[in-house]
Amino acid sequence: MLILSRSEVERLLDFDALVDVLADAMADLSAGRTSMPPRGAAVVAEREALLAAMPAYLPSRRALTTKLVSVFPHNRDRPTHQALICCFDPDDGTPLAVMDGTHVTAARTAACSALATRYLARDGSRVLAIIGTGVQALTHARAIGRHRGIELTRVAGRDRAAVERLVATLRATGIVAEPAESIEDAVRSADVVCAATHADVPVVRRAWVRQGTHVNSVGYNTAGQGEVDAELIRDAVVVVESRRAALAPPPSGAVELHRAVDAGIVTADHIRAELGEIVAGTATGRTDDDQITLYKSVGLAVQDAAAAALVLAAAARSGIGTTVDLD
Repeated sequence: MLILSRSEVERLLDFDALVDVLADAMADLSAGRTSMPPRGAAVVAEREALLAAMPAYLPSRRALTTKLVSVFPHNRDRPTHQALICCFDPDDGTPLAVMDGTHVTAARTAACSALATRYLARDGSRVLAIIGTGVQALTHARAIGRHRGIELTRVAGRDRAAVERLVATLRATGIVAEPAESIEDAVRSADVVCAATHADVPVVRRAWVRQGTHVNSVGYNTAGQGEVDAELIRDAVVVVESRRAALAPPPSGAVELHRAVDAGIVTADHIRAELGEIVAGTATGRTDDDQITLYKSVGLAVQDAAAAALVLAAAARSGIGTTVDLD
């Protein structure tokens, strides 16, 4: 069985290839060509945390995987999301590999947001707002900053020092970035907003979002109101990865959607489309430049499976990784 460390996974996972592979995976999911049961989770209530199991089978990539991911939102000295991905042979169930899933989680989440931005952001979008300063904020800034036309990335968060550090990191990679005066300032100025926080109260509010803006929301919170307000959900064209996953009961679904539905502000039918339906051309997202679009992500096991298949293929070509005998 192959063991792949985080640094090895980072070397092996090609981001541009990942976006294209995820487009196919999301289309497969929406068309019913995958097997992905609801995730299960053990809740660590005293830390507002959980350990989730996320199995999936993606036949088009011959990927049979399970991700074990811990989500500890109060972590400060290590990532809030830490994960392992176990890969099995779909022909006979033999364990093939165990790889770090922390980088995979960050990369595939940002890659799907990049995919959503490709389909939902209006032409001429130039200013990107990043709300948050953690791992997902960094990966989203790098991913969405590659979107055609983006000229400036503005970063905002509750910790000014962390904002300054992220801006410096982005500038070091050649991204034109600046700190915003406030979260509200960043959102009001943006054509594309990426919210990547653990906020339990909204940090992106409808009153701040201009007509025509596209919003990616990937933050996860098991309680509270979530990171976008109900009024934004009400007024936006809402796109999700999977209706079933987005509306699943806590701790699996999108808390923002639950709150809006429970309050009677929208119904479950307010979700316009799944991302895979838009990729496949069986549904539409944005239909005019004045619409606000919202991609609300909860993260899916088929995304991990697609990414893991890419990593394994690259490892086989390069000979990277450590082989161990379980017998």
